[in-house]
Amino acid sequence: MNRISIATICFNNLHDLQETCNSVDWQLEYPFEHFIVDGSTTGEIRYWLEHTPQPSYRRWISERDHGIADAFNKGIRLTRGDIIYLLNSGDTMYDDTVLQKVSRTFAADPSIMWCHGKLKVFRGDQWVIVGKPFEKKKLYRGMRSVFHPTMYIRRDIYERRGVYDGQVKIAMDYDLLCRIADEKFVFIDYPLATFDPTGVSSAKYMEGVDESYRCYVKYYGPSFKQKAWRFRQLLLHRLMESQAGKFLYRVKVKLGGQNW
Repeated sequence: MNRISIATICFNNLHDLQETCNSVDWQLEYPFEHFIVDGSTTGEIRYWLEHTPQPSYRRWISERDHGIADAFNKGIRLTRGDIIYLLNSGDTMYDDTVLQKVSRTFAADPSIMWCHGKLKVFRGDQWVIVGKPFEKKKLYRGMRSVFHPTMYIRRDIYERRGVYDGQVKIAMDYDLLCRIADEKFVFIDYPLATFDPTGVSSAKYMEGVDESYRCYVKYYGPSFKQKAWRFRQLLLHRLMESQAGKFLYRVKVKLGGQNW
């Protein structure tokens, strides 16, 4: 059996956590477990978990951590499933069929080490569905087509390749992707999650881009293509903050080019 463990990290955001938990509880096929890693400075989340009826598969721990990567690693260490899914508080599962689709994907081919799918994101003042199969040759583009909220990873990978690097503050998902790029994966051509646009990676977008640049150099060495792509990302990010950029993106979406 492929036991899917979901780990959710949270920090002083009870409403976001409740939305995330609801999306898990609505699944047609429940997870093996849902583990909450609560690093909050207040007791609001802990009180809700302890005084509100929770499904039998939900467990939690409330204690301070040393950042996002540390919280991720705590979730990996404390869960017991064969496949681990890190679903941040605020992010939600796209619909009630997601776990069913993921479970069947791994069951169909036991040699698959990880999978990813499409993601619903708020971009250019509108919700769009993005995502396409990972290509190692385009790894220099960062998390261009692979989105962490859609990644399901076998525990075996963490044991062989290592967990999240605590020295990487924002792009720890990309740092991991650089290490698992040669592992067998499958792309699920369906939205697996809805991304919370208020998270750290959105608020500190360019800092994340710079971290991704350093991660790539660490594993693969300097790359002219990566430098050029980073410059492109900087220009597009600034353009998307303008009304003209948002208008152009709406046109792009109408033409079906959100994945270009």
